[in-house]
Amino acid sequence: MQEWTISDLHSAYKNGSTDPVTVCAEYLARIDELDRNGPAINSIIEINPDALAIAEERAEELRRGAQQGLLHGVPVLLKDNIDTGGRMHTTAGSLALVDAPPPEDAFLVARLRAEGAVILGKTNLSEWANFRSSKSNSGWSSRGGQTLNPYATDRTPCGSSSGSGAAIAANFAVVAVGTETDGSVTCPAANCSIVGLKPSLGTVSRTGIIPIAASQDTAGPMARTVRDAAILLQALAGHDPADIASFPPADYLAYLDGESLRGARIGVARKRAGFHRGVDAPFEAALKAISAAGAEIVDPANLPELEAVEQHELTVLLYEFKYGLAEYFRRRNRTAPGARIASIHDLIVFNSENAESVLTHFGQELFVKAAECGDLTDEKYVHALGECRSGAGRAVIDAALTTRRLDAIVAPTNGPAWLIDHVNGDYYTGGAMSSGPAISGCPHVTVPMAYYRGLPLGISFLGKFGDDAKLLGIAHGYERATRTRVPPTFRAHALREV
Repeated sequence: MQEWTISDLHSAYKNGSTDPVTVCAEYLARIDELDRNGPAINSIIEINPDALAIAEERAEELRRGAQQGLLHGVPVLLKDNIDTGGRMHTTAGSLALVDAPPPEDAFLVARLRAEGAVILGKTNLSEWANFRSSKSNSGWSSRGGQTLNPYATDRTPCGSSSGSGAAIAANFAVVAVGTETDGSVTCPAANCSIVGLKPSLGTVSRTGIIPIAASQDTAGPMARTVRDAAILLQALAGHDPADIASFPPADYLAYLDGESLRGARIGVARKRAGFHRGVDAPFEAALKAISAAGAEIVDPANLPELEAVEQHELTVLLYEFKYGLAEYFRRRNRTAPGARIASIHDLIVFNSENAESVLTHFGQELFVKAAECGDLTDEKYVHALGECRSGAGRAVIDAALTTRRLDAIVAPTNGPAWLIDHVNGDYYTGGAMSSGPAISGCPHVTVPMAYYRGLPLGISFLGKFGDDAKLLGIAHGYERATRTRVPPTFRAHALREV
């Protein structure tokens, strides 16, 4: 099946060579063939039962010449922690929420519908967005099972937006929406050889997303091209009065001229490299490509060390998770006063009572730690938040770029995908560019960089807060200069070294 871009699809609709119903039906057939059967990637947790009916509405609008949005007739997948009204569930991959669907769309979903998108379904994820256990398996949930990596099906897709990353890599939709608190968009995007953007905090409303931490949570686009990621961000972004962090959108397509690397100053986070021999040579080649495209390389241009704030970040997440989850359930349950889950304590009890299906591969020690936290006035939380902001906050990251007059900082996104291991859990293979931009709320985009033994590697660009459009332009320039991505072939294993 053709790997449609948004622009290609709209051109085909315009010339009449296809229509939204045909395209959605083709994607649903491909999902049945390769996600449910065949290699059984298992990236889709639920198909929207109304998808074809919505596609017919979009087709009729095209026939009538009605006003068309940025995503008119475009099949979009959503991570299963993003609320959808109607007949789909929103469960964060947990069996605890299967019988209590949310009453309304998340703010971002309403925006997608307004732009003409066809919500094709929900994607699997690491249960509770990978915030249930410190020994979890990325891509596994008790509701959805294990998602596989389309490039080597015994390897992890990474998490927690694992289903979104794997589904777009495998061409089960045009674009998808993931969410990130720390690495949950960028890691699966890199491991699945697609583009993933963690936007500046507040670019996309958080209303209607099952939370981890308000100080770091954001939804973000996942796509096969930078342009598609930018178009999706343009549709998602917008001020939401119910989200105090949100702000009006910018023009996220403004820098996509292919020449944005020319004259740019790109700093190298050298201390974020040199962790894996399979990554080192491709990264050096990527730096040469960036230079050849007209950028000035500033090497080194290291970010602040993060080891001192990592323990504080977890404290912040635990406190904010407990508080944010209670607020989320209060909103979600207002039309279902008898709902069985209203707090983290209820979740702990449910998981314990259903351990044979929920706690089979890993526990819920993070839930237990969060339940023991006090409120957001506790000195421990206030101190931890202050340490994060002083060690890796917005001002710190912005200063790291400003003092060297940099347009972006570059580093490998992470190492090659590790083997799925339901005995020992995840074991990261080095690198990880995500924590600095996650804590600071600054934008972070990853683009396909290379393949090591057939396993995808990503390259990350980090920018100043609010510089999402410029950062997308830089990523687009790199993408055009290298044209690295190749579709997956659903191999069972990584290639042998030659």
